[in-house]
Amino acid sequence: MTYKIAVLPGDGIGAEITREAVKVLEALRTDGLNLEFEHASIGGVAYRETGEPLPEPTIALAKASDAVLFGAVGDFSLDTLPRHLRPEQLFWAYAKP
Repeated sequence: MTYKIAVLPGDGIGAEITREAVKVLEALRTDGLNLEFEHASIGGVAYRETGEPLPEPTIALAKASDAVLFGAVGDFSLDTLPRHLRPEQLFWAYAKP
């Protein structure tokens, strides 16, 4: 069986963390674990690319994956955006009942 992992590096140190975590997970392939990685944008990176901190394609990838490897979000240069567009606020939109 192949497990699909959505890799969402995000902002700042998130890219560094997820890059190293993927290396660790890739090392497990030698033990027969089948992993497939797919990257998507989230946070400030996604906002700069699409105008949304959590674009629909990222949501769809996360839902279609067996696991999500999430780095970090937040970028002080975007603190002047309306609250709903700030990277660190993106999860609240999906946490509401």
